[in-house]
Parts: sequence; C-alpha cells; structure tokens
Amino acid sequence: MKISFRDGNIHYSDNGSGSVIVLIHGYLETMDVWEHFAKNVAQKYRVVTIDLPGHGYSDCTCETNTMEIFALAIKEVLDYLKIKKAFLAGHSMGGYATLAFLQLYPGYLSGYSLIHSHPFADPPEVKEKREKNISLIEAGRKNDMIPDFIRGLYAEKNIEEFKESVERSVRIASSIDEKTIIADLKGMMARHSGVHLIEEGKIPFLWILGTMDSHINFVAIQKNVSLPANSRVVILSNSGHMGFIEEEDLSVKYLTEFADSLSI
Repeated sequence: MKISFRDGNIHYSDNGSGSVIVLIHGYLETMDVWEHFAKNVAQKYRVVTIDLPGHGYSDCTCETNTMEIFALAIKEVLDYLKIKKAFLAGHSMGGYATLAFLQLYPGYLSGYSLIHSHPFADPPEVKEKREKNISLIEAGRKNDMIPDFIRGLYAEKNIEEFKESVERSVRIASSIDEKTIIADLKGMMARHSGVHLIEEGKIPFLWILGTMDSHINFVAIQKNVSLPANSRVVILSNSGHMGFIEEEDLSVKYLTEFADSLSI
C-alpha cells in the first residue's frame, strides 16, 4: 500500500488489530526485514511497517535523508491511517528516526523503543567512516561493501545458524539504490544528539541492546544516559545488532510486554 509523500510515494503495510505498534527499519534495510517479527507481534497488536523514503517501494526525494524527513514520512502514514496514538519501535537508523519523531510529534506516542540504536550524534571517527562509505558507493563499489557490512551486524557465533537471514539481509541491502544509501549516510551524519529527549522522560521508553553488538557497546552507552523512571533496558545475551532476528522470541516478548504496560 502507498500514499503520496512530497514528490513521490511512501509504501507501508498494516496488519493485525488492536493497539498500534509501528516498526521502523534501519540502514541498508527495508520494511521486509521485519516480516517474520511483525507477523508474531501482529498476533496481539495492529502492526504498521513502513519503507522509509528511498527504501523498498518508497521513493527517494532528497539528497539528504534527514531524520526529520523520516519522521514526517511516518507521521503522514499515521495520519492517512487515522492513527492518533502508537508505540514506535526503530531499529538502528530507525531508532534515530524514532527520536526525531519523538521530538517533533510527541503527542502521537504512547511509548517508543530503540532497538540496537542509541541517541548520540556521530562522533568524528564515525563521520569519517561514513564519508569513506560514500566514496566507495560513488566509485561503484556498493556490492563490494555490503556483504561484509551485513555479516558484521550479526554476532559472529550466529553467522552459521542464521545463514539464510544473513543472505536475505544482503539481498535487501543490495536492492537499495546508491542514491538512497548516500542520502542516508548524509542524514545520519547531520543528526543531533537526542539524549535529552530520553532523559526528559515525557514518553515511556524501552531500550533493547545486544551483548555481542559490534556497532554499539551496550555497557558504555548506558553510562552516558540518565534513564528516567518510565524506561526499561533489556540486554539480549546472544545477539549482535540484529536481536529481533537473532533472539526473535525474546524480542517479541519484551516489546509486547512493555507495550502491554502502556495505555495505547
């Protein structure tokens, strides 16, 4: 299903019934990455998944995919579906978009979750890596970069067990246009810290992290955020950056239990 957005369209899915949980995919992903996870959550909730601009069947209309553009796209889908209140869960880059949504449209949220994501702006060394990736893509080396990057999202010990999922993630990533990947990298470099949004505690917050995540040090990042009383942190002991796949049942359990505790 699609709606008009800016000079193109935004693609989304809408399944299940009841209170609404919105799942936002990450970098080098489309909403297809949620397929199995979303089906499980939809046994109890109405689940909306969205292809962010330029991903999947959504059109890329900007040279820089700012987190604010992503947040606006999410809002447009919710407005079209006449959804006034939802729980928003974002994976990785989708978590950055979730924080932008929290800042711009807090009235829509009953709660939110960062899944293998964090609220910090890019430090210089991360910006440097993103610039290098832009150069690789501009040089036509997208398909050289993707396989190793995707493998690095999974815990090393899980690579063989989740071989099919890894291969599927590679296919999804490879389907994303170079223009969109560069726009995403620029958008992530441009984003600001969202630490204050979490610490203000205006909206209940669930943080899902993995002990084997090579992109996020689950111990270090928690030390730099003063979590409010209405927050919960869950650590997945057998996951890298893809806990909703690597430990799907637990991830569904923690997400739905937290949502159950809210008035949505």
